[in-house]
Amino acid sequence: MEISCKSEYAILALLEMATHYESGEPMQIRQIAAQQNIPDRYLEQLLATLRRGGILKSQRGSKGGYFLAREPRKINLLQVLECLEGSDVRTCEEEVDRKTLDSSVVDEIWQEACQTANSVLQKYTLQDLCEKRDSREQLDIMYYI
Repeated sequence: MEISCKSEYAILALLEMATHYESGEPMQIRQIAAQQNIPDRYLEQLLATLRRGGILKSQRGSKGGYFLAREPRKINLLQVLECLEGSDVRTCEEEVDRKTLDSSVVDEIWQEACQTANSVLQKYTLQDLCEKRDSREQLDIMYYI
């Protein structure tokens, strides 16, 4: 499994907003794009999707921008990915009836892998990512002393 470019950019943008969450100030697209090296136009589309999904809120005006709708510890990666990519739920039962024994076995393994991946993504929040990043920054600083 690989993370899409869209999801990676969105998570990087959310990580930037989580870092500035305590200030209570909205962040502008150009500010986030510059910090995380994300194309402005693409970021604008991603943030609009995340706003429609309830992960972000926006504020209009000269001091407007985007900010997290909830605390970073209350937003997990699975919520973000489902908002961006949609949930991968199979609803076609006819397909199940036409499956061979071999394809059923493969499908069971794939479903187990997806469930495991989802449980890992559900476990990690934006706050966890901030903490991991901060702890690695501390290690990097130690090497340069």
